[in-house]
Amino acid sequence: MPERRTVALVTLGCARNEVDSEELAGRLAADGWELVEDAADADVAVVNTCGFVEAAKKDSVDALLEANDLKDHGRTQAVVAVGCMAERYGKELAEALPEADGVLGFDDYSDISNRLQLILSGGHVEAHTPRDRRKLLPISPAERQDASGVALPGHAQEEPAPAPTDLPEGLAPASGPRAPLRRRLDTSPVASVKLASGCDRRCSFCAIPSFRGSFISRRPSDVLGETRWLAEQGVKEIMLVSENNTSYGKDLGDIRLLETLLPELAEVDGIERVRVSYLQPAEMRPGLIDVLTATPKVVPYFDLSFQHSAPDVLRAMRRFGDTDRFLELLDTIRSKAPQAGVRSNFIVGFPGETEADFAELERFLTGARLDAIGVFGYSDEEGTEAVTYENKLDEDVIAERLAHMQRLAEELTAQRAEERVGETVEVLVEAVGEETGDEDGATGRAAHQAPETDGQVIFTSGEGLTVGRIVTAKVVGSLGVDLVAEALDLEEAAG
Repeated sequence: MPERRTVALVTLGCARNEVDSEELAGRLAADGWELVEDAADADVAVVNTCGFVEAAKKDSVDALLEANDLKDHGRTQAVVAVGCMAERYGKELAEALPEADGVLGFDDYSDISNRLQLILSGGHVEAHTPRDRRKLLPISPAERQDASGVALPGHAQEEPAPAPTDLPEGLAPASGPRAPLRRRLDTSPVASVKLASGCDRRCSFCAIPSFRGSFISRRPSDVLGETRWLAEQGVKEIMLVSENNTSYGKDLGDIRLLETLLPELAEVDGIERVRVSYLQPAEMRPGLIDVLTATPKVVPYFDLSFQHSAPDVLRAMRRFGDTDRFLELLDTIRSKAPQAGVRSNFIVGFPGETEADFAELERFLTGARLDAIGVFGYSDEEGTEAVTYENKLDEDVIAERLAHMQRLAEELTAQRAEERVGETVEVLVEAVGEETGDEDGATGRAAHQAPETDGQVIFTSGEGLTVGRIVTAKVVGSLGVDLVAEALDLEEAAG
């Protein structure tokens, strides 16, 4: 009988990392590893790190140190770092953090089982040497689909088994789509599906393209196949994720491919909601807006990466647009779907940002009526163009602007939630009873609320509600960004 080997995956960062962790889980389970939820119960704790900003990197290091402490108290024998921070820093991270028994890059994912087994046996796996992953794929997007041997986390699919050679004459072997190489790590009715990896944009503050690589789309058949598989696992809502969903299909010869894929995803049996995240305002097309606002089961949700609205700051960021054009975009969206949800992130204190620029951003936020707003203070991110910029603002000025804008964002999103009182919304129930902290309670999300990043709906009563069910509810109040709602016609729906 083979020796029992247990592994736990600890995931930090964004939804893209969650997909990558489930791919690693699929690979490990296929090779006989037993997946456990608690790192203390695992022989190996694999920490999927985030390397985006300083705070996320600190969280990743803390998680690695916390897992390392388990080696003195629990079953854990080894702690291994994977993910963006491990990919980005490689040997540097290994030297700075000797507590990690291994630092594995994306190229190690295809052989993750053997890597972990070697580490568990006391062997040494050399930490990889970081490289600019943009250089691994052709410059021309049209040539990237033919590139082989480049690790693309979250894209893996199992090839169909070889056709048997002893079939009766005249009988063709069965054929079908490739299966997703993925194992779910929770039982949530919501799951992310990776649409693409990498990014071709060159925003001056962002290092992601250097360690995630150039943009490459997944094939529509793979996305559809994975969505069908998730539906079989009980998933009701899928969220399409990538660094830039508006570019989907450009390397497949059709920049409008998302507009045709979305209706197909919405028709998958068992899927009740399709949500798209990470949209670039400068790349929004009338046809895409139409599909997002008028396709049944595709929610009118717009996660738009504005970052700022003052033209000079946007140009320094190597981005496009201005306050009035952004407001026009929002007006267009709401003219087609008045209840549409919109969220965005913003950077304040960018090098050269004047008081007038800051006031322009405030003008935009005040007029935008966003449902969720993330505000971050600028900090130098190594390897980015903005590090070389002059006219850096003093840290106390950045901190003051950040605090001011965060207060404003809190007020504005609370006002937006209050505007929704009286609306009728469709809510996906995600927690009932003790999971909510109230034996009689229930919580979920309306169409304008994405998992974790936005607010939630708190039901006035959890009676008759079950996780994974979509119910019609009337909004009767608000608590900050959260809505309070009363479920309607439960008996009729149950019948």
